Amino acid sequence: MRHMFVVAALAVSLTVAATSAAAAQDQIDEFIETAMPESKVPGLAYSAVEEGSPSLADARGVTRQGTDVAVTADTPFVIGSISKSFTALAVMQLVEEGTVALDTTLATYLDGFAGQPAGAITVRQLLSHTSGYSTLQGNTSHADVSGEPDDLARAVDALTEVAPAYPPGERWEYSNTNYQIAGRLIEVVSGEDFAGYVESHILMPLGMESSSVADGEVHPSMATGHTPWFLTKRPVPDGPTQRLYAPQGGVIASANDLSLYMSAMMNGEDDILSAQGKATMMRPASGASPWYGLGWFIDDDAGTVWHSGSTPGIETLLTMAPADQAGVAVLTNGGSGIGFGETTELRNGITALALGLDYDGEASPLSRQALFVSLTLLPVLYLGAVAWAWRYRTAIRAKRSNVGGLFSLWFPLLTTIAAAVVILWLVPRLMGSPLPTLRVFQPDMALVMTATAVMGVVWSVTRLAVAYSRPRRKEDAR
Repeated sequence: MRHMFVVAALAVSLTVAATSAAAAQDQIDEFIETAMPESKVPGLAYSAVEEGSPSLADARGVTRQGTDVAVTADTPFVIGSISKSFTALAVMQLVEEGTVALDTTLATYLDGFAGQPAGAITVRQLLSHTSGYSTLQGNTSHADVSGEPDDLARAVDALTEVAPAYPPGERWEYSNTNYQIAGRLIEVVSGEDFAGYVESHILMPLGMESSSVADGEVHPSMATGHTPWFLTKRPVPDGPTQRLYAPQGGVIASANDLSLYMSAMMNGEDDILSAQGKATMMRPASGASPWYGLGWFIDDDAGTVWHSGSTPGIETLLTMAPADQAGVAVLTNGGSGIGFGETTELRNGITALALGLDYDGEASPLSRQALFVSLTLLPVLYLGAVAWAWRYRTAIRAKRSNVGGLFSLWFPLLTTIAAAVVILWLVPRLMGSPLPTLRVFQPDMALVMTATAVMGVVWSVTRLAVAYSRPRRKEDAR
C-alpha cells in the first residue's frame, strides 16, 4: 500500500513538473517571437533544469545566415566566458587531488613567474579575478596566435614579464589574463594539454557528447558567429578554433549538454568534484571579491550564480539557482551592436521566464543608438566640411590677416587631434578593449570611430592647406 502511495505521489510530482515546464515553454515561445527579430540573431538554443533534471530544451533559426541548416538543442556553440567555470572546475579537481593549493603562488607551479611581479599571485586570486591584472591587459594580446599546439604556453611565457596593473588581492577586476594563466597551470600540473584535460575529466564523465574544447581545428557542426554591421549582422569567416583562448572562452557546448553540466554542479553530490568543492566555487572567494566566486558571478539577492559569454558573433548566458536546483542556458549566434541588434533582452528574458523570475526588460537603448548614429554621421559631415572649405577657399585664406582668423584656422587642428586620441586610444582603454579587439567584436563601431577620428583631422588639415595655398590669378581678381 505504501509503495502504491509513493508511486502515485511520484506520478503527481512528474505531472506537475511537466505542466510547469509546458507553461514556461509557452511563455518563452511567445517572448522569443518578439525579442528574437529585434535582436537580429540568426539562431538561438536554450535549455533549462528544474529540480535538478533537464526540463526544457528548444532552438530557433539557422546556424549560419543564408543557409537552411537549423539550430537544434544539440548544436555546439562556443560558449565564451562561461568556459571560465570549466577552467575553475578543472583547477578545483587538481586541488582535491592535492597537486594544487588555492592559496599557493604562481611561481610554485610555473617557473617563469619566479622572481617576477606576478609570481606572488595565488591560484585563488587568479580564479576570482583579484590578481591585479586589468580588463585591458586581459583583452590585449601579448603573443602572436600561430595555431600551433604551444600557443597557450607561449602566451603565458610572454605574460611572465607583464606586471599586474594593481597589487594582488587588493581589488576585483575581470581579466582574461587570469584564466589564460590558469589554463597553462592545468597543463603543467596535469601533464595534459588543456583541451584534452577538460574533455577527459569533465565533458566525457558528464556525457556531454556534443561538446569539445578549442583545439586548433575547424568544427563544421558549430554555430557560426555573426557580428554587428550597420543594423544587420554578417557571418564571421570560417576558421579553426584557437587553443590560446580555450581556458578563457573556448569551451564548445550545446544547450542540451549544458543542462547536464548544470545538473552536476547543483546535485550536491561528490562526482566530477566534491559537493563541498562545488559550493566553494559558488560563494564569494574573498573580501575583495564579494560578487564573484571561482569561475562564477554571484547574485545574493536573486539567489543565483551566473556567467555570460562573448566571442566574435556569439553571446551566451548560463544562470543557476542552486538552492532550487534550477538553471537555464541561452546561446545565440549573434553579437550585439551599440544600441541596435542587442541580445541582452533576449538572453535575460528567456532566463527569467525559465526560472520564474520577475523581468521588466532592459533600459532604453536610445542613448546608445544616438551615440552610434552620431559617430556614423560625423565622417559624412566632415567630408561635407572639406568640400565647403574648398568651395570658399578665398574666404579661408583671408583669415590669415588677423589674430582671430589665425586662431580659427589652427585651433580646430588641435581639437581634432585631441578628439582622435580620445576616440582611438582613451575610449578603448576605458572600455577595457583595445581598438583591434573592438574591430573583431564590433566591426561597425570600430569603423565609425576610426572614420570620425581620421576625417576630423583631415578636415582641419584641409582648411590649413587651403589657407596657406597660393591662390590662382582668377581668384586674386575676385
